Amino acid sequence: MIAVLEHELVMYYHSIKAYVFGAFLLVFAGIGSLLYNINASIANFEYVLSFISITFIVLVPLLTMRTMAEEKSQNTDQLLFSLPITTTDIVLGKFLSLAVVFFIPVLVICIYPIIFAQYGDVYLPTCYGSILAFFFLGVALLSIGMFISCITESQSMAAGICVVVMLFNYFCDSLSEYVSSTTAGSIIGLLIVIVLIGVIARYLTRSQFAGGIVVIVLLAAVAVAYIYDSTLLEGLLPDIMGKLSLFTRFETFVNGVFDMTALVYDLSVIVFFLFLCVQSLEKRRYNG
Repeated sequence: MIAVLEHELVMYYHSIKAYVFGAFLLVFAGIGSLLYNINASIANFEYVLSFISITFIVLVPLLTMRTMAEEKSQNTDQLLFSLPITTTDIVLGKFLSLAVVFFIPVLVICIYPIIFAQYGDVYLPTCYGSILAFFFLGVALLSIGMFISCITESQSMAAGICVVVMLFNYFCDSLSEYVSSTTAGSIIGLLIVIVLIGVIARYLTRSQFAGGIVVIVLLAAVAVAYIYDSTLLEGLLPDIMGKLSLFTRFETFVNGVFDMTALVYDLSVIVFFLFLCVQSLEKRRYNG
């Protein structure tokens, strides 16, 4: 894992991606600080973090699109698989390298509240709690981007899909207001989600039977819920969409609330998508 981590860090810092990522993030942090903390004379640095969180829509695809897609397109992934390391080591090494590249500009951002505290009344615990949540938000989104790169062979395709997913996650809570809250609307939305889950399960297992079983089990769960109490499905889809958004959960920190459940959710997303990365690579490793 350490060897993969070192190799990936060398790759990132011998190209311009890591520098562009860090510079872009810090430029927006500077613009946000100018708009909120200096011009508007607002002491809440967490508003700056909320302002720059939208940059993840572009930065995450930029940083993650080559993670595995490039390896697949150049067939260098077979060289990785021939090394005496596990697939988990490969995934963790690549993911930690992404986290390090993201952590360095975040470390620079940590200096901002201290500077502003010299010229005004800044509540540092809230600022640094928000920075911690900002970091967790970023690495959770990076894990999603990494998984997308694992299931594609083209960097441009990985970037395109990742942008769409990031946009959906960012506007997920807002879009939930326009989603039908009726039982029928929830059922239709859940059917679409179940089909997508079945497709992913089939891709990861390369088994139509496994994908079919997953779909059947989930359909049965929806049917049981409907038969037991159909009102349980009312407003379910909008509620799920609101709770799925990583950005919405981050906003609780911006509002001054240290929400431990949001951090646990971020960690769960990281573990889940890294697990999917491992399964995707395992399938390629042994099925070629």
